[in-house]
Amino acid sequence: MTEVSEILMSVLSTIRVPRPGDRVHKDECAFSYASPESEGGLYVCMNSFLGFGSKYVDRHNAKTGQRAYLHITRTRKTQKEDDSNSGSGDPPKKKPTRLAIGIEGGFDVEQEQCEEEVNVVLLPERLEVTSEDLASMPDVVKERVSLSIAGLQAADSVSHALQVQQWDGEVRQESKHAAELKQLDNGLKIPPSGWRCEVCDLQENLWMNLTDGKVLCGRRYFDGTGGNNHALQHYQQSGYPMAVKLGTITPDGADVYSYDEDDMVLDSKLPEHLSHFGIDMMTMEKTERTMTELEIAVNQRVGEWEVIQESGTTLRPLWGPGLTGMKNLGNSCYLNSVMQVLFTIPDFQTKYVSNIDKIFGEAPSDPTQDFKTQVAKLGYGLLSGEYSKPAPEPGDDPNASSESRGDQVGIAPRMFKALVGRGHPEFSTNRQQDAQEFLLHFINMVERNCRSGMNPSEAFRFLVEEKIVCQQSQKAKYTQRVDYIVQLPVPMDQATNMEELQEAERRRDEAEASGAPYPSVVRAQIPFAACMAALSEPETLTDFWSSAVQAKTTATKTTRFASFPDHLVIQIKKFTFGLDWVPKKLDVSIDVPDTLDLSALRAMGQQPGEELLPEVAPPPLMTPDVEVKAPVLDDSTVSQLCEMGFPLEACRKAVYYTGNTGIDAAMNWVMGHMDDPDFSAPLMMPGSSSGPGTTPTESIPEEHLATIVSMGFSRDQATRALRATNNVLERAVDWIFSHLDDLESMDVSEGGRSEGGSEASREPPPGPRVRDGSGKYELFAFISHMGTSTMCGHYVCHIKKDQQWVIINDQKVCASEKPPKDLGYLYFYRRVVE
Repeated sequence: MTEVSEILMSVLSTIRVPRPGDRVHKDECAFSYASPESEGGLYVCMNSFLGFGSKYVDRHNAKTGQRAYLHITRTRKTQKEDDSNSGSGDPPKKKPTRLAIGIEGGFDVEQEQCEEEVNVVLLPERLEVTSEDLASMPDVVKERVSLSIAGLQAADSVSHALQVQQWDGEVRQESKHAAELKQLDNGLKIPPSGWRCEVCDLQENLWMNLTDGKVLCGRRYFDGTGGNNHALQHYQQSGYPMAVKLGTITPDGADVYSYDEDDMVLDSKLPEHLSHFGIDMMTMEKTERTMTELEIAVNQRVGEWEVIQESGTTLRPLWGPGLTGMKNLGNSCYLNSVMQVLFTIPDFQTKYVSNIDKIFGEAPSDPTQDFKTQVAKLGYGLLSGEYSKPAPEPGDDPNASSESRGDQVGIAPRMFKALVGRGHPEFSTNRQQDAQEFLLHFINMVERNCRSGMNPSEAFRFLVEEKIVCQQSQKAKYTQRVDYIVQLPVPMDQATNMEELQEAERRRDEAEASGAPYPSVVRAQIPFAACMAALSEPETLTDFWSSAVQAKTTATKTTRFASFPDHLVIQIKKFTFGLDWVPKKLDVSIDVPDTLDLSALRAMGQQPGEELLPEVAPPPLMTPDVEVKAPVLDDSTVSQLCEMGFPLEACRKAVYYTGNTGIDAAMNWVMGHMDDPDFSAPLMMPGSSSGPGTTPTESIPEEHLATIVSMGFSRDQATRALRATNNVLERAVDWIFSHLDDLESMDVSEGGRSEGGSEASREPPPGPRVRDGSGKYELFAFISHMGTSTMCGHYVCHIKKDQQWVIINDQKVCASEKPPKDLGYLYFYRRVVE
């Protein structure tokens, strides 16, 4: 028996055959962006099915003792192909016909033609097992290894499954009006062609109401094109809910819209409803683009948004450390833009990249599910420069350069996106998202995963002081809250080009009345100073309950900075709702400055001689039972306070003593009682003599304790979770994961025991940690959005690196010639060091 056979025989029990449900990582390294196409290929552990690049496979072997790995290498096939022809004889790439991802007719997931080679490799010797070696081995070895290889090759990799996650923008529901739709017997018959809007004579984008047969034009688009809203106005006047788009009717169906349900819908009785007005569905032919085709066209025309993407100039590609592009995984540009900016901030670089060896060394058995590992992997991928290389031209020789286009090999953050989006109803999908919401979501994850040690999100954290003055008594109340983003209002009435806007609106009205083409769009010019004035001006509260006069009265609320963060994020509130509650985006240009001085907005606190409103708390919340029982506290308010860094028991008392009246009242209580000697002492509620959440007559099941401790938590933590949930194991597990910040003083060690002594031996933090300093800032990055809504469109970011602006548009990284600083959505400032 050869040495290879002996080793394989000795490790045969560790070689597994993938089963349904097993996560197979055969396209991406757990610690880097190495893949089978990378130099050295990818090594897949034949026991855990984790993938490792050649740089990290020895680390996994040394840490786990696993010796058998499937070595996968792929080389791209050289082929020439264009839209109309294929030199290789393959059919040309089909254009999408369905607003979907990963299903027939939708946007294809990019798949390159590759030649793949696989071999079993034994570590640490790196002995290669060839097919000839395997054929000569004992049957039991040959069978197990062959089954494992075949299973790994046949299994869908995790990254591929995520990449082709189906999203279908065309899934429509049956209208609630379809079955019993009222149709008027008005004798109206609609001809098969030659339609015009009955109001404005428009000859395209026409909709026929299925109740009365009126033919009217559709909605006006954000850029002034489309219809003139006459079909919508008819519904608003008549209440007739459904319309069909003329020109889309075929024997297979048509576009049907329900104004009442505000969505595209299905009409199972469409042939009958059309026949009522003389339309034979079986003889109709398509002459208009469907709504889906129009949306697909928009998704394929991202490059037309010239100003933000600087399409009018020739951009010089950039390469090197800190200049790495990120692949768009299907509407993931919001994530790409946010993470590019975050990893230009020293706090995130220090936390995750400078300590990468320590993070990787302490990674759990499955590093693909570890937050710190995947964030460090992403940060190193962006900053190292290893992946900042020109991408080969699609279908061309792999050695061909794409340097002139600026496309990079870049990194594809699939593991990261899957991890940070897991369990979230929006970020776990392939739909477009709001970059501001994702930034806050990621900061929240950082907070939860930095219970000890350095917390990079502190770079953004600041305190806001709100001062409310009762206009009747002139007494004041001061409260503070934690925030991470300044939301800047856009006062449209302060536009400096108001006359030009009014003239443009007049021309639009004339065009609408005459049916002429709409004039070009005029963008409102809003001074940044006007936005800041709107932020800082006092707000009038007309329904304020004053504890001084014991009645509702008028008050004014003023908001100021109680501290200035190291890095300030400003969101321009461009997205709003119209009078019809339809979301819309304000098309504005704001002269955002390169430098900012907010010193005048620093909070001053209570002034000499100023009287405070007396603190009058509502009576404690009691249950209506005759028997006195412990009241139920609002867990969401408790959690919000805990996430700000306050002790758990203090948060519980704040919610209890303010009668579950919300986060503002609870926060006021916290800020007013922080100096109390019993601030963090356990809350004793009626009907509970044993402290928070306990059930004094019931003992805690030992098996439940053992289950939670086996998950890596301490016995004290497990006890608290079970007591808080009346010993229900499932609820206790949910509770402990949703209160990780609450348990900061009970850090978990590898063995499941609390480190550093008991909880009582440590002082809880007095409140949220904030940094403070000068209120002077300089702009270093901004994220821009193109499109009509945060739920669609595209994001790019501009970052100032070495005194030069750089535009990062997914995989393209170029020197910026004309950074459109007036059109941004999120602005990032850093404190000026004086």
